[in-house]
Amino acid sequence: MADTGVSPLPSTPPARSPLFRAEQFVWFTARVLEQRLFAYHFLHGTPDAVEAALDAYRNDDGGYGHALEPDLRGPVSQPLHTAHALRVLDAVGRCGGQRIERVCRYLTSVSTADGALPAIHPSQRGYPVAPFVPVVDDPPSELLATGPVVGLLHRNEVWHAWLFRATDFCWQAVESLEKSHPYEVEAAVAFLDSAPDRSRAEAAADRLGRLVREQRLAALEPDRLDAYPVASGYAPGEHHFPHDFARTPESLARAWFTDDEMARSLDHLAAEQQEDGGWPIRWRRWAPAPALEARPLVTIEALRTLRAYGRFVG
Repeated sequence: MADTGVSPLPSTPPARSPLFRAEQFVWFTARVLEQRLFAYHFLHGTPDAVEAALDAYRNDDGGYGHALEPDLRGPVSQPLHTAHALRVLDAVGRCGGQRIERVCRYLTSVSTADGALPAIHPSQRGYPVAPFVPVVDDPPSELLATGPVVGLLHRNEVWHAWLFRATDFCWQAVESLEKSHPYEVEAAVAFLDSAPDRSRAEAAADRLGRLVREQRLAALEPDRLDAYPVASGYAPGEHHFPHDFARTPESLARAWFTDDEMARSLDHLAAEQQEDGGWPIRWRRWAPAPALEARPLVTIEALRTLRAYGRFVG
């Protein structure tokens, strides 16, 4: 029998429980990588099995491609694919060693003049890509692409020459934010939650939290979504909630929201599970395959967030 990377279990989740329904959804719809990630997080699966599945997306340049991030199709390595791979490795405790050294060399090779990452490298041109993702010849550095990568590498105590200028870029970008949007703020939080200078990170997070509330970037009343604007360029109804910013209670963004606001947010997240067992994507759908591949990712993230806050998902 083939090794699925899942250890035998003494029991399975109760039938029709949220976790059982999500499990059925994942087995029915997900790529091998997400199947093994689900097994790792919820069914005693192994890190080796996850790494083996992730290797299918790795390129010789040390980056990752092959539509690992579903909205970017084609084989070429991209910063967003590589950031996705790093999140996977971080989740299974494998963010170190020669693999990460190769990743950092790739990040260096695609960085802009100021040492940070563009969202999309021009090598994407000629391959299918979501219409809301522009491909340009000389892309600027983006906090959206750089912040989560820098934060993750710091959290795993990775030290590489690439990190020095990239970290400086993130500080400058975060501390100069005035008018922002939810995805950019989430990238800033991913950086701040693991930035080495904790007092500076706490001060920056406090300012950012005030900005989020002033600009109404977080929907604090899920039953009154019409009272909260959707950011320019987002899909209709693409709201973001407190749990999107503070994915764990340990996040600096948790202090931005009251206990009642967070409870309402988590109630809303739990209620979003659909009849087929999966969670929906909120961003703009542009083709069937990317939407199908993204839903298991969103489902696993929803379950992990609920579990981090002690919500019963079994």
